[in-house]
Parts: sequence; structure tokens; C-alpha cells
Amino acid sequence: MSLPNSPLQNHLLDALPAEDYARLLPDLELIPMPLGWSVYESGGHIDHVYFPTTSIVSLLYVTESGASTEIAIAGNEGLIGISLFMGGESTPSRAVVQSEGHGYRLQGNTLKREFALGGNLQHLALRYTQALITQMAQTAVCNRHHALDQQLCRWLLLSMDRLPGDELRMTQELIANMLGVRREGVTQAAGELQAAGLIHYSRGHIIILDRAKLQQRVCECYQVVKTEYDRLLPYKLPL
Repeated sequence: MSLPNSPLQNHLLDALPAEDYARLLPDLELIPMPLGWSVYESGGHIDHVYFPTTSIVSLLYVTESGASTEIAIAGNEGLIGISLFMGGESTPSRAVVQSEGHGYRLQGNTLKREFALGGNLQHLALRYTQALITQMAQTAVCNRHHALDQQLCRWLLLSMDRLPGDELRMTQELIANMLGVRREGVTQAAGELQAAGLIHYSRGHIIILDRAKLQQRVCECYQVVKTEYDRLLPYKLPL
């Protein structure tokens, strides 16, 4: 069992063999990740990679007018800052904490050194990146072709997959910003899910009441993303 605020709460770190994990452990720094904190800004230089443990981070694309839309989320299944090992030091997206908690920070140079060894961390990081790209593509499809209540179901299920319980603190305004829609639309969609007994929502506090019915109501996008993560990241299997 992983201890509270342990790096092993992050599935990528937990999947590393003991020798690889021991090399990284002295350089992993526990940090709080408060709601709304900008992990990095669009076009900004990225100096660290982050391994969330009890927090969730939204990757957002921000237009010139200031409007934003979520393109993916990342939590304890992965890491934040893939551009550091994909050949760049910056990214056009923005990363913002959508569910507060903790995570571990690692210096970019340390990550690059470990990645250059071509071992287990490189293998896991590249497979995670492929899964993340799938999530981004499916999010684009979902936002274009599926109803708002289905998009909200997808967003809730993906978020809950990355949290230890069935509760999430998130205002309707923030959800609207993530989905790139008007707040009134989120209010209506959340009201429909609450009336159907799927969730309870009050003052920015969302509780999932019936996950099975949420999965019945969601579009196929959720399962496409989940299946790809499960296929590419069979944590704790031999690498």
C-alpha cells in the first residue's frame, strides 16, 4: 500500500522497477497543487515535469480572444510536461489544476537524463503520450458531435477515474470553461443529471450517485479513451 503523499500514488512512478524508482526518488519534490494554479502557460518555458498523485490537471487551448477549451486531463495515471522529452521546451497549451491535491515535481534535466537511458521510464512515458494523444483526438470529436450532457458525463467519468473517491469540487463556471461552452448550458446539463439521480451538485461540490447509469448515458468517447489507457499502460506488468 502506498503511504499518504507518496510518489507511488502516481501510477507511472509506481510502475517503475525498484532500481529505476530509487534513482528518481531523491529528486522528487512533493508540492501542493491548489485549484486554479497554472502549472505552465501557453508558450512558456517548461522547467519541470509533474507527477500528480491526488490532483487533476486540465490541458487547455486558449484562443487569442481569451476563450479556452480543455483538450485533455491528466492525473495520477500520468504526468504533466511531455514536451520536455518530446523535443521541445514549451507548448501551445496551458495546464491548470482542476481538482486540488498534491503531486511530485521533477527537474527537467533529471527527467531528460533518465529518459536518455532508454529504459523503463522512457517506455512508460512514450506509451502514456500515445494514450494522451488519443484522449485529445477523442475530445475534439466529442466536442464537435455529441450533446453537452454526454460531454459532461465523459468529463465526470474521466475525472473520477483519476480520484480516490466519488466527490469532485468544481464550479459550473470552471466546468463551462473546460468544455468551452456557456455556463447556462452546464447548469442545464448538470440539472438533468441530478434530476435523473446520477449526481448531486451543490455549491461547487459534485458527488457521483450512480456511476453505472453515468456510463450508460455517456457517449462512446469515454470508453475509447479508457480502453486505450488500459491497453497502453498495463501498470505493474513486466516491461
